[in-house]
Amino acid sequence: MSVLTLNHLPLGNEAVISRLLPESLPFRRKLLAMGLTPGCKISIVRVAPLGDPLQIKIRGFFLCLRRREAATIEVTEINE
Repeated sequence: MSVLTLNHLPLGNEAVISRLLPESLPFRRKLLAMGLTPGCKISIVRVAPLGDPLQIKIRGFFLCLRRREAATIEVTEINE
């Protein structure tokens, strides 16, 4: 298992959220309210043509995040 941030997770791979980094402080409440909490499975489904935003799947629904927001979410990749 490798530790990286969500913006570096390869398309289609699954990961588990490890923690929210200190850089997420300005929008941490927003991320937590949307269900991005440590321990949740997450995967990148699609990337916009210019690379921003990212469409992710978490808790059975789809969500779009900016790359700068995704860069503040530390994930552990699941190797199956």
